[in-house]
Amino acid sequence: MRQEELKNNLEDVERRVAEACKRAGRDRSEVTLIAVSKTKPVEDLQVIYDAGIREFGENKVQELTGKIPEMPTDINWHLIGHLQRNKVKYIVDKVKLIHSVDSYRLAEEINIQAKKHGVIVPILIEVNVANEASKFGVKYEEAKQLCEEISHLDAVHIEGLMTIAPNVVVPEENRANFHKIKDLSVDIANENIDNVDMRVISMGMTNDFEVAIEEGATHVRVGTAIFGARNYSI
Repeated sequence: MRQEELKNNLEDVERRVAEACKRAGRDRSEVTLIAVSKTKPVEDLQVIYDAGIREFGENKVQELTGKIPEMPTDINWHLIGHLQRNKVKYIVDKVKLIHSVDSYRLAEEINIQAKKHGVIVPILIEVNVANEASKFGVKYEEAKQLCEEISHLDAVHIEGLMTIAPNVVVPEENRANFHKIKDLSVDIANENIDNVDMRVISMGMTNDFEVAIEEGATHVRVGTAIFGARNYSI
């Protein structure tokens, strides 16, 4: 029963992604669906994997490193939650993309650990688009400068931007925020900064991913709509 529920959930999300792409005049291949599997057991992840998903997102380093050995090796893991500098060494060579870099000091630590492991680490700059006190992320107006500072680190590569928009009742209320992030990515791309690309815009979650896609998201992070409500006791 649980397997059928998960598969049905995923099919519904895939349908909604495709419809949002169609409304925006975009090809479905332009949007990567990341299944956010935080607090969910590997049995649930396996069902979604078997249904074709290869992109999984986790918030916590400990949970991520615990799941990696239990799951197939061709999964692309995304670290989407706040990353503490002392945890970088555990995941730097294990993830496809770190979405939540919001300071030079964190990027510097990623750079140090990346060199130790002989890897180049793709990162996104997390932007606090609405300047919410409760959220991490660099201020909108400081994002370009942070990109310039981090660009000099040779073992990290900036792939784009990430934001966690405000938790709103009506998804449409976040359209302006998503539009701002898209505009910011264009502005930064136009600077032609070495070692900085703006090919990735990670924005939109269960509540508002369709609006995010319409405003240019390349990666959407969907958890609840696929796996059901989070277990907050974990």
